[in-house]
Amino acid sequence: MSAPDDRDLLAGYAETWWQAIDDFTALLEDLDEAEWATPTDLAGWDVRAVAAHVAHLEQVLATGVEEHAEVGEPAHATGLMNLYTEIGVVNRRDASPDAIINEIRSAATARRTALLADPPSDASATPDRVFGGVPWSWGTLLRNRPLDVWMHEQDVRRATGRPGGLDSAAAQHTIEYLAESMGYVLAKKVGAPAGTTLVLHVEGCEPVAHAVGDDGRGRPVAPPATPTVALHLDRDSFARLAGGRCDAEPGAVRVEGDQELGARVVASMATTP
Repeated sequence: MSAPDDRDLLAGYAETWWQAIDDFTALLEDLDEAEWATPTDLAGWDVRAVAAHVAHLEQVLATGVEEHAEVGEPAHATGLMNLYTEIGVVNRRDASPDAIINEIRSAATARRTALLADPPSDASATPDRVFGGVPWSWGTLLRNRPLDVWMHEQDVRRATGRPGGLDSAAAQHTIEYLAESMGYVLAKKVGAPAGTTLVLHVEGCEPVAHAVGDDGRGRPVAPPATPTVALHLDRDSFARLAGGRCDAEPGAVRVEGDQELGARVVASMATTP
């Protein structure tokens, strides 16, 4: 049975995704053709590959038709999902920038039209369409799409020297979403002992705190007055680190409290490829 506010929650995710698509395609339109070959922070992917990947997923979600391609065994693709995402890249290798941009817009428009005509109302229900057979609920699928598109917008911005897009609804959504993983980072990736507390301060967001319980799991808590460690970052630095892209600029991360623990947390922050 759906929660009373599931429909509004899912509609909000969809609207944030739609805005992210608009921002992403506007950025792509601003590039000259040579910039589409610029390497990004994602191993093996240039700007064209990033755009092709977004076009691929949006097309599958819009049509329900999976693509197929011989992708080989690229060194940068580890795991089945990484190999899956190579399909879209391979299939659009010879597509023009305009064709890829138009495909993203066309597929996203079709998908948005369908979501508005028949909006999902149960976040835990199974979506009518997913990509790559991922076992996601409506809530997970629609919550992940703004994150994916915005992170790739930032990939392109860094690659082409066009900083920006840090104050959008998709930016706020992504940062808050990724911040939820800090308890996992603290407890499981870093292995901090029970009783350890972490407060994350990302520019423009409310502080987020996690503590490691007696069961070894990290859980959200109210920010303590004196945490074991506190991290202060700007939005770009947090997106880079939590998104597994690249290091923050020197001096962009400030650690208060346990310096050694803070350094280990920063080194382990990546939770999404």
